[in-house]
Amino acid sequence: MKENEEKLSSAAAQKEKIRQRYKGISENELDVIPALPQENFYEDQHEKRVAVYARVSTDDPRQTSSYELQKNHYQDVVSRHAGWKLIDIYADEGISGTSLQHRDAFIRMIADCQAGKIDLIVTKSVSRFARNVLDCIGHVRQLKAMKPPIGVFFETENIYTLNENSEMSLSFISTLAQEESHNKSEIMNASIEMRFRRGIFLTPPLLGYDQDEDGNLVINEEEAETVRLIFFMYLYGYTCQEIANTLTKTGRRTKLGNTTWSPSSVLSVLTNERHCGDVLARKTWTPSYLDHKSKKNRQDRNQYRQRNHHEAIISRDDFIAVQRLISNAKYGNKGILPELHVINDGVLRGCVTVNPKWAGFKADDYKRASESVYDELIRDKSMEVQVKSGDLDLRGYEIARAQFFDTLNKVCVTLSSDTMNFSTECVRKFNSQFIEILVHPSERFIAIRPSTKDSRNSVQWSKKHNGLIVPRQISGAAFLPNIFDLFNWDTECRYRIIGVKRQNNDESIILFYLEDTEMLIPNATIVAAEEDTDIPKPSFDDDIKPIGTRGSILAYPEEWIHTFGSDYYRQAQANELQTYNETGKWNTQSEGTPFNLDEVPLQVTSVQEIEETLENILNNQNQEETNE
Repeated sequence: MKENEEKLSSAAAQKEKIRQRYKGISENELDVIPALPQENFYEDQHEKRVAVYARVSTDDPRQTSSYELQKNHYQDVVSRHAGWKLIDIYADEGISGTSLQHRDAFIRMIADCQAGKIDLIVTKSVSRFARNVLDCIGHVRQLKAMKPPIGVFFETENIYTLNENSEMSLSFISTLAQEESHNKSEIMNASIEMRFRRGIFLTPPLLGYDQDEDGNLVINEEEAETVRLIFFMYLYGYTCQEIANTLTKTGRRTKLGNTTWSPSSVLSVLTNERHCGDVLARKTWTPSYLDHKSKKNRQDRNQYRQRNHHEAIISRDDFIAVQRLISNAKYGNKGILPELHVINDGVLRGCVTVNPKWAGFKADDYKRASESVYDELIRDKSMEVQVKSGDLDLRGYEIARAQFFDTLNKVCVTLSSDTMNFSTECVRKFNSQFIEILVHPSERFIAIRPSTKDSRNSVQWSKKHNGLIVPRQISGAAFLPNIFDLFNWDTECRYRIIGVKRQNNDESIILFYLEDTEMLIPNATIVAAEEDTDIPKPSFDDDIKPIGTRGSILAYPEEWIHTFGSDYYRQAQANELQTYNETGKWNTQSEGTPFNLDEVPLQVTSVQEIEETLENILNNQNQEETNE
């Protein structure tokens, strides 16, 4: 009790002390030094170097009047203030205010402020200065923090940023300006969507076409000749760079009238579907109205296609062929139109040949090609066990999986999402530096067979090093994603498959069964999964060390838990190779037949016709130049 009373007494004494301290002293005992009077923006007659900022959001000719009126108005405003000196009128025409992108005049004005050339900025309204809250407040604060501080006067809102209470008003109004931009963006997108749904498309200037009074595309024959020259040269095997050099040398003009061509300008012509009479609307879209950065439309928004929208310069089949050539050009496949070939007879029936440089195909295309040679999609996998008289009956026995033992010096292949690596033992099975790769989607195996350098689908899989044959890494960025898609593999992992060589007299192939696939999981992936709080953590004994961030963990299919290996007779008697022709040969070198992905085969302009067209175009140009 006594202790509590002492605490209360002490607290009361402290409170009294504070009260006495804050009674203060008499005003007569203080000398007050008055502050300088605050600047009154409307009455200030001091000399000021003034910058005017004007902007209109589009370069539509109809907005030119707004732009000129702003400039003339502020010339008059500056002239009415005796102490004001106009430094410059910084004007951005045809630029949005939601970001600083391309606002060159605005950026130049800020730089002049930093250089000490400006004392005051005058502009019509907050929305003219910026429609982005962060940009608006940020630049106002930046200008205010300069020495001496630079103010901004917004005429419409009557806000001067060097006034103490200006920021709250500015924040509110700039937020409204930003939201106004957002609403305008939404209305514009809705309007564009409605136009596209009704087949009313935007028609920007396009090489080969003019527009009539109704906005319809009409062929400009002189420009159309340039378009045909570009397409036929590419079909003939010329690169974009070679075409650009030819067009520049011959003085061919772009749509803007330039005579200097670049590979990108050639490519833009080659990839524009309007040259074959079609229209594809909304190839790109803008996720944010603030930065106006467009991105490729990968089914993020609706797209609209209309065939035969206008008269074509190039046939649709030629256009499709060019797009397939372009898809493969980046993998070094120059001037070759990609095709899928399916083997329709022999032991490799149903296999589809793979060209590592061919892109543009999908996993489903390989499936369709493989299934096209079968009357029924499901093949009979039953087999009759053949045990020769006197032999040990091994029915029910399994051959141990090679993966359970040392895999060094084994016939195997390792696949990642972009490379294929065969083992040294594998490449020494064939007396050939070149092979062909085949895949059978439904039977789930990959096959390789010897080939020659001249074969269209051949790939070099080995080389000589110090007199020894060693594997050569195969780049498969074009086709391996399809393999991964076919077999539902994880692109973050690598897959290793033990192979087996099959031979019949002078015919030989190596088969890699997908059922025998090992998965190599990067340790980094496992560590990342362990760090994910949503994934249950396994418990380990104390003597087990954590996994590092280098190397990989070898994983096996869950089905292997219940088996020791493969059925002896299924593997020994090679049931998958029981298809013989009448001569008893396997026909492992069967070339197969092209599989047409299109319902109607492409009728691409013949080489002869292309040659004649190119010759006529260039001869006509030479004759015109001579006549001039």
